Amino acid sequence: MPPIIKKLISYSTFILCFTFAFAPIKSIAQSRKTIAINQNWHFAKHQKAKSYTQLKYTLVNIPHTWNAFDVLDDEPGYYRGVGYYKKKLNLQPAWKDKKIYLDFGAANQETEVFLNGKKVGHHIGGYTGFTIALDHLKFDGKDELLVKVDNSHNDNIPPLTADFTFFGGLYRNVSLTIVDQAHFADQLYGTNGIYVHAENVSENNAIIKVDGKLLNETNIKQLLVNALLIDAKGNKVGEAKWLSASNEDISFQLPNIMVKNPVLWSPENPYRYQMITRLTDYKTGKVLDEVKTSVGLRYFSFDANKGFFLNGKSVKLIGASRHQDFAKMGNAAPSALQVRDVTLLKEMGGNFLRVAHYPQDQAVLDACDSLGILTSVEIPIVNEITESEAFYNNSKAMQLEMIKQNYNHASVIIWAYMNEVLLKMRYNKEPERKKTYLKSIENLAQQLEDLTRKTDPTRYTMMSNHGDVNGYTNAGLVKIPMIVGWNLYQGWYGGKSEDFGPNLDRIHAAMPDKPLIITEYGADVDPRIHSDEPIRFDKSLAYGMEYHQIYIKDILKRPFIAGAAAWNLSDFSSETRSETMPSVNNKGLLTLDRQPKNTYFLYKAHFSKQPYIKIGDGSWKLRGGTTTAQQVSVISNLDSIVLVVNGKKQVKKAVIDGVVGWKIDFKAGKNELEALAYKNGKVYKDNSTIEFILQPQAFLNATKSFNLLLGSQRQFIDDKNQIWLPSKAFEKNSWGAIGGEPFKIKNSSRQQYGSDKDIKGTLNDPIYQTQLVGLDAYELKVPKGKYQVTLHFAELMGNGIQSVLPYNLDSLIAEGKEVPPQRIFDVYLNGKLVIKALNIAAKYGVAHKVEQQFDCVITDDKGIRLDFKGIAGKPVLNALQVRRIK
Repeated sequence: MPPIIKKLISYSTFILCFTFAFAPIKSIAQSRKTIAINQNWHFAKHQKAKSYTQLKYTLVNIPHTWNAFDVLDDEPGYYRGVGYYKKKLNLQPAWKDKKIYLDFGAANQETEVFLNGKKVGHHIGGYTGFTIALDHLKFDGKDELLVKVDNSHNDNIPPLTADFTFFGGLYRNVSLTIVDQAHFADQLYGTNGIYVHAENVSENNAIIKVDGKLLNETNIKQLLVNALLIDAKGNKVGEAKWLSASNEDISFQLPNIMVKNPVLWSPENPYRYQMITRLTDYKTGKVLDEVKTSVGLRYFSFDANKGFFLNGKSVKLIGASRHQDFAKMGNAAPSALQVRDVTLLKEMGGNFLRVAHYPQDQAVLDACDSLGILTSVEIPIVNEITESEAFYNNSKAMQLEMIKQNYNHASVIIWAYMNEVLLKMRYNKEPERKKTYLKSIENLAQQLEDLTRKTDPTRYTMMSNHGDVNGYTNAGLVKIPMIVGWNLYQGWYGGKSEDFGPNLDRIHAAMPDKPLIITEYGADVDPRIHSDEPIRFDKSLAYGMEYHQIYIKDILKRPFIAGAAAWNLSDFSSETRSETMPSVNNKGLLTLDRQPKNTYFLYKAHFSKQPYIKIGDGSWKLRGGTTTAQQVSVISNLDSIVLVVNGKKQVKKAVIDGVVGWKIDFKAGKNELEALAYKNGKVYKDNSTIEFILQPQAFLNATKSFNLLLGSQRQFIDDKNQIWLPSKAFEKNSWGAIGGEPFKIKNSSRQQYGSDKDIKGTLNDPIYQTQLVGLDAYELKVPKGKYQVTLHFAELMGNGIQSVLPYNLDSLIAEGKEVPPQRIFDVYLNGKLVIKALNIAAKYGVAHKVEQQFDCVITDDKGIRLDFKGIAGKPVLNALQVRRIK
């Protein structure tokens, strides 16, 4: 390992943030101005046989994506094509003698820029920024920008496939930078041209180096570059100077700046110095340009057996990975929301963010620098590669842009470049061709590794692999990066959660010299779903809690695990997924609109240093059941908890692994809960109000209905705030199904009941994703009166899915792509034929909501009875509602 890795520093560039559209961002020494131009763009999608001048444009503001909503509808696929953005530039006459750059935070994924009809720039890659020089401007208010953005699939541009949505558009800020004709710039990589790093960092000393590039298009013969390092109080710490005598593109390196007794950057104390780098006319002393760069001094190392060390101290990296999209915004979210994500991670007690699977808004890393969150950043080579020179070149260009643009961030400790690259394996039926493909992946990985170490030897490198340990080892990929990341999902996509720890031990034993980070682990948690008997893939809150408790314990007790990043900080869009929330990956600790789940509270209980107490079911404000006895949990990092329910104290209990629970008796209606804990003479508490609906008595009320999920073991709360309970077998003088078995996907290795099919025509997919197959009847012993009975059906057999991602392979296996077998049946309500010869698939298609509603009057004590008579195949029923009518 190079000595420089063991003691090093990184730094964080002071980025001129574009958090709010249209406002001037900064004016530096009256020489460098950066002005956001996010307002009043005109946008149009490409239409065949029309030029961009003939399109119908609408007014939009940046950030903008054209996929904010079509990725969430029931139709498979989303618009991947060309979009045009136009804008008139109103430039100040005073800028005529200046150099003007157009800066893009990012545009997905291939971009061409035109000024007054002439192409002035081109960029490939959807997740790094880029800069275009604007020359030959008119300054008459008629200068027009046209930006053509294309997010079409391109075999030569990563990512090719992935478990996230490839939103198109100008989804990060756009700005103008106005500088003198002599200025700092590295247009090739879209940066301001100043790069700062340090060597030989310790508690006693640090050596700071400033490298850079400047452009001189003036007649000035001598330019002075001066770098001044100041501390957080504004005191001078050191200085370096360099004199240039050339009017051209110049690369420079200043003399070393020595720092005595530096204040070290850490999660507990994210202290930053500031480097002020000025360019001046040596003869006149006029300041031509100035760039401010935040500098965090720290050193770190990874040890294969002992984990991660920061500033000489052992630190377990704990946090999450992150995607950048938000509910109803796609990836076009303002910087303030991006920063809020980092704040939520810090409040959770996290000290590590895996920026996945692509570089993100500079505001994210700025926040990590200021809050003390260590990070890894990666380029989007996901699942597979293309064996082409263009794909290789684009990948290497992305890696260089990522490093250069994020070089000045104290938070960055790892550069990464591949994620689960063997997941979508090609040529499985052609062994020799497969060998060539694997060799191509190894070759690309080695090129990226060599490029990264050469460009930035101060940081570590990493690849993240899925659980096929032998596959990655045999492909030669484990030996290439300095750290190996493993994405492990025992207890979710396969196996049991208890397999996770032993699997870690086997991996470490197989590669004892390689530092290890768990870069992904998680289980889908749909906050609308609850279960008293949680099982794998039921998407319930309870299963997610059990899963994460096991993983946290196994991670913490193994020192060779340098760190772990839960997948994911928040739910995120994945258009090809069929789930309880179609097109959304629900593994987040937060929802897509950033509401915390119980799993987030669990991490806070484990890792927050502040006393913490939370009624775990507090987000479950509406509960129901056929009995008042219900489980309530409290999540806390305190020793013991007292729970008070409706003024009555429950027995005091000790907290174990961050959680403690009681079985209590709710009353019908509102229940007031208070959790209390004491530490060092202080009281800590949390309150929650939970409304409880006792079923089935409640459905006798005309405003309520008795809602039942058939073939299900879970509860569900729909978009009308109605509770759906799991059904049961019929019991005398009660209610339930007669006959039938829960629907189960054939040959599924994970789902014990139900399906993940995207059900068209509803936002409440869990109502239709389970069913009883072959039932004979359903009975409810209800009092005399008038009732409304609603039957819910959906055909779950056959090809009702939209994805071929490996994550959904069980759904593919389900019944194949054939037309489902004939299923025709009659339904009788209290002896009366109400549905004749129902053929769900033929009439409505596969995986489509079907709702049939009937009224009935009960005049005796026999109650409600539904009979199902098969004509061909087996009858099914997915859900049932009964409501009394006044």
